[in-house]
Amino acid sequence: MPQENETHVRPPVTLEDLRRDREVEVFVRKADENLGVLGYTEHGPRHCGIVAGTAKNVLLQLGFPPRTAELAAMAGYLHDVGNGINRLDHGIASALLSQHMLERLGMGPDEYAEVMCAIGNHEEEYGQAVSALAAAVILGDKSDVHRSRVRVIDPETDDIHDRVNMATTRSFLAVDAEEHTITLELEIDTAIIQVMQYFEIFLDRMVMCRRAAEFLGCRFGIVINGTRLL
Repeated sequence: MPQENETHVRPPVTLEDLRRDREVEVFVRKADENLGVLGYTEHGPRHCGIVAGTAKNVLLQLGFPPRTAELAAMAGYLHDVGNGINRLDHGIASALLSQHMLERLGMGPDEYAEVMCAIGNHEEEYGQAVSALAAAVILGDKSDVHRSRVRVIDPETDDIHDRVNMATTRSFLAVDAEEHTITLELEIDTAIIQVMQYFEIFLDRMVMCRRAAEFLGCRFGIVINGTRLL
């Protein structure tokens, strides 16, 4: 029997809570389905999980508190759910949906406001690294390029985004806290694309990553096929 005046504190909401939540699952799946119809690469549980894991790892490696890193992971997991409504301004839609989901799960406004801000700032068109969470989500999202994101493997496709992803056999975001560097390491099959084609379509994303890294006090670099380009 609980003692008189005993208080019960609800445990903090975690990434695992989001993974198990039915509503989150539905919106993640719906977002991926919608983008599949529109011809975009994979934006489902795989992408959401990678962005969440990368965002969390970046902040942990840089010495941020574990709870801050966990909030970044949750922002990363929810950052694309707005695509379940519409691709246009999906970052804002995702942020607003996340408030409902997180509040229902028991998160307080002091935390879900930070998560919402990070989600609402992850797109190139209007996003800015205005917080550690936002910077981490930007880095996690924009560094996820890999052939596993391609829905239909077709080396002859005219879709340059598919070809760049198809050509990328390894993608890893390395954090060196001592050197204050964040480096995107890529292995690209140059029989499918030339290295310059990566920058042709991803230059804006890399600029956004550089600014996010700088917000975290780091220099951003890119290494492709063992050669440092930035």
